[in-house]
Amino acid sequence: MELRVAHLYPEVMNLYGDRGNAIAVRARCARRGIRCEVLPVDIGDPFDPLDADLVLIGGGQDREQRRVAPDLVERGPALREAVEGGLPVLAVCGGFQLFGHRYIDHDGSVIPGIGVFDAETRHPGPVADRCIGDIVVETRFGEVAGFENHGGRTYLAPGQEPFGRVRLGFGNNAEDGTEGAIRGNAIGTYLHGSLLPKNPALADALILAGLRRRYGPGAELPPLDDAAEERAHAAAVRAAERRARRPGRPA
Repeated sequence: MELRVAHLYPEVMNLYGDRGNAIAVRARCARRGIRCEVLPVDIGDPFDPLDADLVLIGGGQDREQRRVAPDLVERGPALREAVEGGLPVLAVCGGFQLFGHRYIDHDGSVIPGIGVFDAETRHPGPVADRCIGDIVVETRFGEVAGFENHGGRTYLAPGQEPFGRVRLGFGNNAEDGTEGAIRGNAIGTYLHGSLLPKNPALADALILAGLRRRYGPGAELPPLDDAAEERAHAAAVRAAERRARRPGRPA
């Protein structure tokens, strides 16, 4: 089997090592004998989401989001159609914000998104505290641990399912206990770290969704010895338990 991964704007949207997500997918595929091709997609590059089995996009600061937003908006209709058809996506931080409807900056300027997620991000102002620190989220994929650092606050529309519920940390807005968003096989989240190396169950869920999109529902993944990944996950959770904000309490 093989997996085709499209990595959107890897040189621009790579805050806090988000490129590690592509490395983790490739490594977990290689350990199973699955050929994994990671195709970088930069501004202006030809790209048809229907040809991809998995799409990754990382985080970036506001200036990087402004740089890629016009190109991403042009690709928006094709990406939305592919997501509706089951395409798995992992969109992290700035990528998550751009996969919502819009990001309203601290000065009121608007960075348009592509509306995969029914969500909007608003910056509370230049003197507002950032949501920064270790984070643990309860999700349908189990406990997910990472690191968040964002100034914007994301608000989900009624009916938009979050990626998970915050156990430790800030999440989307430090108010409602939600973290990220999920639509079909597309996941948006604020978790950096890199996210997938220390959350192998989530990595495998994305890989499996991509394989089933290509080969059908009978595709399966043989289990791996994830002792090292599980130690990394446990270490991230312990760090969060020592340092992270408890929901409902100040930072």
